[in-house]
Amino acid sequence: MTARAAGRGEPMFPLRPVVLGAFVPSLVFEIGIGAMLPIVPLTATGLDASLAVAGFMAALLPIGQLLADVPAGALSARLGDRGAMLLAGLVAAVGFVGLALAPNLALLAVSVLVIGAANAVFNLARHAYLTEITPPLRRARVLSTLAGVHRIGLFIGPFAGAAVIHGADVRAGYWLALGTTLVATAVIAAVRPERADGAGARPRRDAPPRRSMRSVLVEHRQVFATLGVAVLLVGAVRGARQTVLPLWTEHLGLDPAVTSVVFGIAGAADMLLFYPAGKVMDSFGRLWIGVPAMLTMGVAMALLPLTTTLGPVVAVAVLLGLGNGMSSGILMTLGADTAPPGERAQFLGIWRVFQDGGAALGPLVVSGGAAIGSLAAGIWVMAGGGGLATAALARWVPRWSVHATRTTRRRAGLL
Repeated sequence: MTARAAGRGEPMFPLRPVVLGAFVPSLVFEIGIGAMLPIVPLTATGLDASLAVAGFMAALLPIGQLLADVPAGALSARLGDRGAMLLAGLVAAVGFVGLALAPNLALLAVSVLVIGAANAVFNLARHAYLTEITPPLRRARVLSTLAGVHRIGLFIGPFAGAAVIHGADVRAGYWLALGTTLVATAVIAAVRPERADGAGARPRRDAPPRRSMRSVLVEHRQVFATLGVAVLLVGAVRGARQTVLPLWTEHLGLDPAVTSVVFGIAGAADMLLFYPAGKVMDSFGRLWIGVPAMLTMGVAMALLPLTTTLGPVVAVAVLLGLGNGMSSGILMTLGADTAPPGERAQFLGIWRVFQDGGAALGPLVVSGGAAIGSLAAGIWVMAGGGGLATAALARWVPRWSVHATRTTRRRAGLL
């Protein structure tokens, strides 16, 4: 990606604060998270946890993130986006030390929760930061690239963790994560904020919050009651994708190594589309990506229970990956479009409750289907969720975002 808009001499975004201040630390930070994710259950079983308890330990990361979303908004508003990212990096570092040294399940659980909370603050702050400094008509490319960087970091992390764990204790992966977190924090500390060119706004410095989280929620309750439901549905469909593939391959009796390969293929397809998706959203509007992405994922989930052999499973996995990759940055972009100036951090903190709540809800629906004896039924429910998400986006995005389509931009006088 270049730093200049196609066909123009003006910068697409302020290069130093965006690339060095957000993309690079986000990539490095997510490598640490990716290295941690597969070894938390292994550490738990090494501390005599059952498989059910080990799975719960892994689930504490998104639980901690969900619990911290609203406080993260208030904290980012009070400290400033950059200050909140620095604090989140330091808190995450403490959490990784706790994981590496945890002598029992209690400290392990607390450490995972702490890292989840730090991850919520880091994600919220970088979202608000990029919203603040990026011109609106180039916002989707920046935020979809941020989503792509997030995916790449999580993709690299398990391989980097495996490399350091090989021939050593499994907890070496936590020391790697500690190192990447400290590097990410140091990069943020070294990159000073600067004024964005053109339409970009000056990043907020340490200023107290103007509004409480409650007052922001009450004032914008119609947005959250309508577009927030669409965000919840999109998050649920995308979250379910992480669960349906491994559960269905297990249902078919495929070897775990084969399942890993299928998941990796889906992840590779996922990473192909993040920048083109942002380009389309900036050029034609948000619905040109949101609607086809949800339709693609809904169709893929509807087809998955019909597969019985490896080849069709791989084809559906690629389709799921493409749909998810197509949706890269859509929720962050819509949040940036609708967040009111002066209280963006508070608004986005509430926004991320819907986003992360959906991500937690999707796997629960699929698992609930499996628990009552029909995994296929749970998957088909989420396929229907893809259709509902499509309808909700088509209904509510034009109401709340002037960037929904070129028509809404023209009506707003932006074209």
